[in-house]
Amino acid sequence: MQHGKIHKVVVAGGGTAGWMAAASLAKLLGKTLDITLVESDEIGTVGVGEATIPTLITLHDLLKIKEQDFLRAVQGTFKLGISFENWRDVGEDYIHSFGWTGQDSWAAGFQHFWLKGRKMGISREFGEYCKEWLAAKRNRFAVMAKQGLNYAYHIDASLYARFLRGMAEAHGAVRQEGRIDRVEQDPESGFITGLRLQSGQLVEGDLFIDCTGFRGLLIEQTLQAGYDDWRHWLPCDSAVAVQTESVRPPIPYTRAIAREAGWQWRIPLQHRVGNGVVFSAEHWSDDEAVERLLGKVQGRVLTEPRVIKFKTGSRRRHWHKNCVAMGLSSGFIEPLESTSIHLIQRAIIRLMQMFPYDGIRQPDVDEFNNQMRFEIDNVRDFIVLHYHVTERTDTPFWRHCRGMDIPDSLRHRIELFKQAGRVFKVPTELFGENSWIQVMLGQGLTPEQYHPIVNMMSEDELRQFLTGIHGATDSFVSQLPEHQRFIDHYCKAAPG
Repeated sequence: MQHGKIHKVVVAGGGTAGWMAAASLAKLLGKTLDITLVESDEIGTVGVGEATIPTLITLHDLLKIKEQDFLRAVQGTFKLGISFENWRDVGEDYIHSFGWTGQDSWAAGFQHFWLKGRKMGISREFGEYCKEWLAAKRNRFAVMAKQGLNYAYHIDASLYARFLRGMAEAHGAVRQEGRIDRVEQDPESGFITGLRLQSGQLVEGDLFIDCTGFRGLLIEQTLQAGYDDWRHWLPCDSAVAVQTESVRPPIPYTRAIAREAGWQWRIPLQHRVGNGVVFSAEHWSDDEAVERLLGKVQGRVLTEPRVIKFKTGSRRRHWHKNCVAMGLSSGFIEPLESTSIHLIQRAIIRLMQMFPYDGIRQPDVDEFNNQMRFEIDNVRDFIVLHYHVTERTDTPFWRHCRGMDIPDSLRHRIELFKQAGRVFKVPTELFGENSWIQVMLGQGLTPEQYHPIVNMMSEDELRQFLTGIHGATDSFVSQLPEHQRFIDHYCKAAPG
């Protein structure tokens, strides 16, 4: 492997991934590194990753980003979860919210107590025991210092990249304008030595971060790291995105509305709404998808519909030789649970945790790849769950999803919950037990039994237990202001 010290880091490509990487490295490791980001104004970015999950707050804490400044800059709103509409069946909706539901015991999760209460006819809807769920339903929100809500953001991805660029440059990162003409390699090791721009300029480096999007100019076109295609599990391979004017105050959750051959997203920002449809090209043409999307959006259309083609899957090696892929160049799991920015963040933090100051060593590379692959595989399974566990049979697309083969790891989770009501979370896995429970119940999967420890409670005790949790949750949420009112007070952005 490469034994020379790493001093020069070159980020190939801008956008959310490129500037997240540059800002993080410059802010947290920049005193020991020379960081250059190469991007071209001629090349656009996908720029539609507008919904996030709570883990982004962790990165922002590391970077000492003031939340109000960030939200004003990206015209952001708050997100408490995702509303899944028509996924279980047409007309059936549920919310996958952040946070925790109810109260677990040492032997069994809250779902077991809820299941017995359901049999007795005393349980409310599962989400009513979760403050984030209830706040989302009631359109309420506030940031609180202690024991508050678990939340994320809706953001303008292009404005976020601009915000991060400012931070990166303030901490010494240099932006190099130019289009990459070819990638220079060491003839013996195959390591990348520099990026030759169309102007003829050579940008040399010791470590390269590939943020060139779907094409993977460094990691795949140059180093051929390999790609695992997951379209047999995730059949959508296209998207159409469009922006519209806001016609009502923003709600504190994302909407994911299942359609005949895919699903539609609706993401409210402070001054506009991000819209799109993710679909299977086998079942809809691009023109059909555009027509259906435009027929379902609300408010005046602000941008021309943009068609995006993708292949769901993962790079076999996210770190290969002296190149680390981040963002779309590392793979793509469709945006159903807003995981794209999270996976960029995890790659950045992992790289910084095992940064190869004294040279690249294979054990570090292997460990990085193993950890990334493990986390991505679990995210993949969670997304496949939404498609496969459904009661919809109304279109060829949904009949295919119901009948398709699924990963063994997902099949085990489904059977464990179906037969015994049990879920588990392994270390470093993104989605916790409450997420799996909410989605499995929401998609129509009801356990056949509950844990016998629940029977240690009398029926009166169980009734008091459930009533007490709901009462505390209801009381907490009733004190929160409306979402729009809180935004106006906390982080209102300038118009435009």
